Amino acid sequence: MQETFINAWRGAVAYAGTGSARAWPYAIARNVARHQMRKRVGEPTNVESLEELAERAGWGTIQAVEPAPADSVALEILDECMQRLPPDERELLTLRELDGFSGEETAALLHLSVPAMKSRLRRARIHLASIVRARHPSQSRSAAHA
Repeated sequence: MQETFINAWRGAVAYAGTGSARAWPYAIARNVARHQMRKRVGEPTNVESLEELAERAGWGTIQAVEPAPADSVALEILDECMQRLPPDERELLTLRELDGFSGEETAALLHLSVPAMKSRLRRARIHLASIVRARHPSQSRSAAHA
C-alpha cells in the first residue's frame, strides 16, 4: 500500500485525467502488486479446461433457487473460496463484482479488451463456483448466489 501511495504521489503531476479518476489508483496498486508478485511467483503450471471447471462447479445441475439472505457464514465461505482462486481471477472478480467497476473500466485496468475480460470473468465465476461446491457442498447454492 505504501508503494502505491508513493507512486501515486510521484505520478500525480503526469496524470492526464483520461479515464476514470477512481480507476487511476487501482491501476497503480495493480502495477505495484504485479511487480512484487513477479519476484515471487511464476505462471500457473496446471490450467484446467473450462469444461472441467464447469463440471466440477455443477454447471447446469444446480436448480434455480431464491437467494438466501447474506449471512456471516456464507460470506466467510465466499471469502475462503475467493482466497483459493489464482490471483488474476481473484483480482478480476474483486474489481468487477465487489468494487463495482464497469466492464469497460475493469478491462482498461487489466489491460484487456472487453471481450477478453468477459471471457476471463466467466471462467473465474465458474472456477469460484467449483471451489465453493468442492469445499462446501451443503452451502454451494446459497454461497454461489451471495
